[in-house]
Amino acid sequence: MADDNDYRRGRYCVFALHAHLVFVTKYRRRVFTAAILKDMQTVFEKVCTDFETHLVEFDGEDDHVHLL
Repeated sequence: MADDNDYRRGRYCVFALHAHLVFVTKYRRRVFTAAILKDMQTVFEKVCTDFETHLVEFDGEDDHVHLL
């Protein structure tokens, strides 16, 4: 069960929204290295901070990345 802090409150609603995103390279080409994945995680964390949200999980392989 989610903590009370995980719920967002609107005027007439209360909700918890989670999105699972998968970014895939064109033609599933194997272009992501460990260094690139580390840089991508930093960029995605900054973007999430800018949108006042947080990155729960980041994982990737050489042809795709997962964000939650």
